Amino acid sequence: MRYLIVLKADQAPTAPPAALMDGIMKLGEEATKAGALLDTAGLAPSALGAKVQLTGGTISVTDGPFTEAKEMISYALFQVRTREEAVEWTSRFLQLHRDNWPGWEGEADVLQVFGPDDAGPPPPPPQAGPVR
Repeated sequence: MRYLIVLKADQAPTAPPAALMDGIMKLGEEATKAGALLDTAGLAPSALGAKVQLTGGTISVTDGPFTEAKEMISYALFQVRTREEAVEWTSRFLQLHRDNWPGWEGEADVLQVFGPDDAGPPPPPPQAGPVR
């Protein structure tokens, strides 16, 4: 199963401490060697983004920044056997923040990713009928 982890911060992002970045690199290496980590990256501030909405049949575009209280700052994509494994990797990531960045507060959403392989077996191919 694949899980997308989205990290959100309560305050505007500032430069993280070097010890945190070292810990994140080590955790990333461990997760990659375990075959769990597929991809990770930081996200630009929402001020550089846009929100596209469909409401009442009308598509509208709103430029960032967005009014949500938390700013999405990074993501990670994991391939694991269970939701609990995804939560464990995410908890370890947040523990690094707790231990190396006093006062930092945020949260991470753990979201299962569904793709074609997650929808069940594909339907059988159509049977060829008689040629006319």
